[in-house]
Amino acid sequence: MSSRVKKIILLFLAGALLFGSSRLQQSLNVDRDRLGLTHAATLNNAPPLLAFTTVALGGFRGLISNFLWIRANDMQLDDKYFEAAQLANWITDLEPHFPQVWVFLAWNMSYNISIKFPDFADRWRWMENGLGLLRDRGLVYNPDSVLIYRELGWFFQNKMGYNLDDANVYFKHEWAQEMMPFFGAGGTNFSAMINPQTALDRTNAFRMRTIYKLDPVYAQSVDEKWGPLDWRLPEAHAIYWGCRGLDQAKEHPDKVKPDDLVQLRRLIYQSLYQAFKHGRYIDNPYNTSGYVLGPNLDLIQRTGDAILSLREEENDPSQKDGYLKVYRSFLKDAIYFLYVDDRMTEANKWYDILRDKYPDIPILDLPGSFPTKMTMDEYAEARVQEEVGDTSQERTTAVVQGLINHAYYELALGQDSRFQGLRHLAIKVYQNYVSKTAKVASNQKRIGLPPFETIEQTVLNQLLDVNGSVPYAGRAVIRTFLKMPAETAAPAAPSADSDTNAPASK
Repeated sequence: MSSRVKKIILLFLAGALLFGSSRLQQSLNVDRDRLGLTHAATLNNAPPLLAFTTVALGGFRGLISNFLWIRANDMQLDDKYFEAAQLANWITDLEPHFPQVWVFLAWNMSYNISIKFPDFADRWRWMENGLGLLRDRGLVYNPDSVLIYRELGWFFQNKMGYNLDDANVYFKHEWAQEMMPFFGAGGTNFSAMINPQTALDRTNAFRMRTIYKLDPVYAQSVDEKWGPLDWRLPEAHAIYWGCRGLDQAKEHPDKVKPDDLVQLRRLIYQSLYQAFKHGRYIDNPYNTSGYVLGPNLDLIQRTGDAILSLREEENDPSQKDGYLKVYRSFLKDAIYFLYVDDRMTEANKWYDILRDKYPDIPILDLPGSFPTKMTMDEYAEARVQEEVGDTSQERTTAVVQGLINHAYYELALGQDSRFQGLRHLAIKVYQNYVSKTAKVASNQKRIGLPPFETIEQTVLNQLLDVNGSVPYAGRAVIRTFLKMPAETAAPAAPSADSDTNAPASK
């Protein structure tokens, strides 16, 4: 065979191979598009050597990333947090399509690094950095990652919503201040962002979508399903991201692990549970933060429904029993919170449900405390007494005084129903103690309590003291309720034996 013929055959073979590889490459490109592997991020603000090495080595990006992981860990151990944060940005640029990378680095900023700073403002900035890493960058490269949605919700529920960090109140206040322009005084102002009418509304709607990545239409649908929520508080945003994660899981079932679904459902009902216990924003002119958090009892029905409905979606039988335990704890809390708020009809309704569903399970750490053998009043009293002891004079006195003090504080804030409920509970605790100690005649002298009116007046003397912690406006509300004269220029605190102005016991 001549060399000319060989060349022709080789050229023909090379053309066939190139054609075959092109067809294979098309198939690979389709698979890469489907798996989201076609985007390669460029490094920003990286040293020239690192940028050149990244481009030149291509497939060895993983090795560079490993080196940066080690270097970032060393810098963090040396307290060089800002340098470590810059390396974290480069690592995510090198590995943009691995959600675990984004989740770990964001968690590291918000939990490990932030706690190193004693100043709460510094902690807040690091926590927001971690939140922004997931929300503003991680979702850009991984828009269908259930893991990132779950972690976003967890940041709001756990880092902001819980009280594990001693800066949690500061976090809640800062977030409420950021959300106030969008959601207004009531916390649910969706119409102005969905259909903005003014330049300010249009600006707010734009900022909400671009900065906070919140879709107001979707947020409104979440509120209609699980609310009413106060969107100035972190629990509403935890539920929002949890719902987004569940929607993504339905659209991409092949990319979801069963554990992801369990945690997303848990994120929603736990956040609702938290919101019912402290999800109401109350303006507080007597506090430097300007607000206090109270229970949002309007969420009780939604919380109970959420636990049961999400249980029905659970396919793992081993998880279903856990939902029933959570539901029982929810029922006990719902009854107690409604009782304290003086909403007795609703409290009785939920107590009936508890009695019907769990008749043979004790509701307190007391022998024989079955719901079929206790009245609702006895349960509420025993729940407090369980914490202070049955016949401890000192602790019972402290609890009664604490309940009275809390009741009048709620009164000063305009929370009349909670005032009535807390004061009623204080009387019940007092009467329960007296009835138990009165069975032995000598107990009255040994461990007896003074009259309830005397205890209440002692608390009022402290609250109405001009040198005390309650400011003038709060004292004025209490004095008006008690039909006491207004303070003079140099007011005198009420005397200990002047109990004529104390409210009569129920």
